[in-house]
Amino acid sequence: MTVLLLSFFVCLVGCNQQNSAAPTPNLPVVTVAKPVTKQIVEWDAYTGRLEAIDFVEIRARVSGYLKTTHFDEGQIVNKGDLLFIIDPRPYQAELNGARASLSQANSQLIQAKAQLEEAKAQYQQSEAQLVLSTAQLNRARSLKSKNVTTQDELDQQEAAYLQAKADHEASQAGISSAKATIETAHAVIEAAKAGIDTAQLNLDYTRIYAPVAGRISRKNVSEGNLINGGTTNSSLLTTITSVKPIYCNFDANEQDVLKYIRSAQAGKRASSREAKNPVFLGLIDETGFPHQGHMDFVDNRFDPDTASMRARCVFPNKDQVLIPGMFARIRIPGSDSYNAVLIPDSAVGTDQSSQYVYHVVDDIVQRRIVKLGPIVDGLRVVREGLSGSESLIIEGLLQARPEMKVTSQPGTIEVVEDGLPDSYEPLPPEQWISPDPDPLPQSGTQKVTSVDEPQGDSQ
Repeated sequence: MTVLLLSFFVCLVGCNQQNSAAPTPNLPVVTVAKPVTKQIVEWDAYTGRLEAIDFVEIRARVSGYLKTTHFDEGQIVNKGDLLFIIDPRPYQAELNGARASLSQANSQLIQAKAQLEEAKAQYQQSEAQLVLSTAQLNRARSLKSKNVTTQDELDQQEAAYLQAKADHEASQAGISSAKATIETAHAVIEAAKAGIDTAQLNLDYTRIYAPVAGRISRKNVSEGNLINGGTTNSSLLTTITSVKPIYCNFDANEQDVLKYIRSAQAGKRASSREAKNPVFLGLIDETGFPHQGHMDFVDNRFDPDTASMRARCVFPNKDQVLIPGMFARIRIPGSDSYNAVLIPDSAVGTDQSSQYVYHVVDDIVQRRIVKLGPIVDGLRVVREGLSGSESLIIEGLLQARPEMKVTSQPGTIEVVEDGLPDSYEPLPPEQWISPDPDPLPQSGTQKVTSVDEPQGDSQ
């Protein structure tokens, strides 16, 4: 009986030991995929503000009462459209007075010329009288030396000679005076002509035309009000902003500007100072970047307050959706086109000194240090560390450790296209939309605007 109990106890202990043995642990399961390799352009992101190419404050050049208004507020006006009329009657009266002054100056010129002819005739008469008096005086002196004539007769001839000589000199002075009067009349005529031009300009300025095409604002002055014009405090009547094309200003920091400079020096990316690089723009309610333009201007210095440099791009704005003052998302090329390795951010780990990824080789996890770039098409650019052939862990990164054995399952890396091209070229001149500068004046002088041409104010 004792032997049977002992045997049962031994059997029970052995069975319990077999049941309590630990099971073999399961390997961690991770999802792996090869990085995406494709041709890309690194499009740098900026936030810009839209600005009209032309913004004109319409102010009067002459003072007077506002007579009429000839535009619909908030609508598009064309260059040369009539906007306002100031009461022209005072300026018409000034023009009539200036014309009368010219007529008077012409009459004075005619009178001065007649005086000159009269002075010339008197000069000829006095010259003949002087010749006669000289001959008579010489004869009288000869006779007196022979005691043929008296001293009284000689004195009379000498007096007549002196009178003829004085008359001759007076006639010469009369000619000079007449010539001076003619010169004065010419000057008065030129002054009268200048007065007519000034009066005509002032009369023309009573009709205010649109100096540029664009969208006009509301009128700031109602009809019947007195307008102050031609001074620094001239009345602001309204404003006009051009609508197409349109500018977009943005600021780049020193690091980005130096990157562009180094790329241009290395021949990898044309400088936007010299080339019209393409630019893409999107508004706050738009998906992607549907508006395409090009670089237009890069400033010549950094702002000392913000340590940034102002740059500008231009867009055609044919549909007039872009409005001055709006904020916009813009993308400019930050690199040339090249083949890049792209991975999702979920595959990237970070420690205190570096960024890394895990890839699987023969079911063993390997750690790889990487240098990352910007996001393109929803994926992170890998500048250094990957060739694109690795089996990268994209899910289960927290379960893996270097040199750990894992179970891999295949996955995919999705590319989210952002609508931006994978290559670009600077725009050729025929596609430029930047406004052309004004032509140089001919012969080194500025062309005078005809009084018949529309006049506007762009102060």
